[in-house]
Amino acid sequence: MSKPKLAIILGLFLLLGCLASAAAASGGDGDHIAGRNYRFFDQKGKLVTITSRQPFSGDEIITAGGLHYRVASVQGNTARVELVGKEKEYLALVKYYDSLETVPAVANELAERPVAVYHTHSDESYLPTDGVSSIPFEGGIFQVGDTFRNALKDEQVNVIYDRTPHDPHDANAYYRSRRTAVQLLKENPAAIFDVHRDGVDDPEFYRRIVSDKNVTQMRLVVGRQNPKMEANLDFAKRLLAFGNKQHPKLLKEIYIARGNYNQDLLPTALLIEAGTYTNEKWQAESGITLLANSIPALLGLDPPAEGITSEQAGRQGWKTALFLIALLALVLIGFIVVNNPGLNVKEYLQKQYEKYVPVVEKFIAKIRFKIR
Repeated sequence: MSKPKLAIILGLFLLLGCLASAAAASGGDGDHIAGRNYRFFDQKGKLVTITSRQPFSGDEIITAGGLHYRVASVQGNTARVELVGKEKEYLALVKYYDSLETVPAVANELAERPVAVYHTHSDESYLPTDGVSSIPFEGGIFQVGDTFRNALKDEQVNVIYDRTPHDPHDANAYYRSRRTAVQLLKENPAAIFDVHRDGVDDPEFYRRIVSDKNVTQMRLVVGRQNPKMEANLDFAKRLLAFGNKQHPKLLKEIYIARGNYNQDLLPTALLIEAGTYTNEKWQAESGITLLANSIPALLGLDPPAEGITSEQAGRQGWKTALFLIALLALVLIGFIVVNNPGLNVKEYLQKQYEKYVPVVEKFIAKIRFKIR
């Protein structure tokens, strides 16, 4: 086989690998499938949670009680989780919000910007009220989103609600909804919410009496494969803590999932699961109405001193950049090997190192001098 053909084949393999990683990061097609149930058990065999979202090792759960779990293994429809410990930052937020005798007036710049709402899975519906679990292009989830919009408006929030459908419910749904999210960003929203429903069979798993209302609980989902993950998670912790202060037990937990969910676009982007497909739709509407009570006040609150910093939020961005640099280095090495089969790669790399490292060191020294 000729060298050019080998180089092309190697390039295709690398491209396919990147595309596979990107597909996994986008969220995949295993989210919110009606009737798909994954159960999460701790080391003592106690049920921690249930979701229709396919779990992966490394996924994490932060409960409303402040316990932090990490998925250690997955076998079939069972995930085994390990207790990481108490989520100290979240518990500090709970204590902070509980200490507020009155909610401060909403008067900062963040609170004055609009809130955006859309749906990646626009087919999602509620079986008892819609008759089916999925209605392509016009699912019952739109009524939940519309209720959320009206409830936010009642709270004097400027809302941008996009009803663009993104069917079918497949692995490319998040790619299609990304275009919608990017358009919404042009309005400079303070926060952006992608509203879904879960696919867990048991309606009692989400059903609760909250603030004297029959509602479904909400689950917050954060994608762990994006450079703004730490900032997204910080926002989710604040919403979990403050939302449950306003309406105890309204928010079930935070699930930190393998995926991106377009949350790299904004530090205050979240995915909300409003009940499950076996719940009555009006229960989900009642729950998300209560959630709307907390949004404007949360956006107007001054963060406590121990909140996430821009420096911490930027660490994920550096990790992403380093990954891309490493990938580029592998591509270059592969290209060198394919096109120079008789080359001593170790010797070649050593010569390149000796040639360019002094140049880089001089450049860094100049930057440090200018900073001083």
